[in-house]
Amino acid sequence: MKKYIILLAAFALITFVKPASAQETDPAAFTGAVAKLKHYNALYILNSNDEKKIGGTLRNINNALEDPRLKGKLHVELVAFGDGVAVFMKNSAYEQTLKDLQAKGVVLAQCSNTIRERKIEKSELFPFISYVPSGNGEIIIRQYEGWATVHP
Repeated sequence: MKKYIILLAAFALITFVKPASAQETDPAAFTGAVAKLKHYNALYILNSNDEKKIGGTLRNINNALEDPRLKGKLHVELVAFGDGVAVFMKNSAYEQTLKDLQAKGVVLAQCSNTIRERKIEKSELFPFISYVPSGNGEIIIRQYEGWATVHP
């Protein structure tokens, strides 16, 4: 009798339990996460003067702002510190891109510690940017406020 019950239980498991799969739906039907919240916050972190990294970060911000799921729901801040100060230097090629992002509501923030330590005058930076006491402090505070932190 025990053998019969064990066989019956094994048959039931094989018959009624669906095999686990990584993606249960048709892969072509998958469209990504659904933006269910009314508002999202993202902090983009830039601490590199590499042109590819800077260009990629600015493109990533624009792509997020243009994502139809997030359109009109996303608040973005770009914080630059260390070598990332290059993005805000007047001699950089990013002025128009930064102005375009700012027109879309992106806050452009530069770490004050960086410019003080590197003896960079504010007059060497674009006049339309904002300043925070420290880039790391901004990251810590925003993280604890629940912001997504993105470091492309």
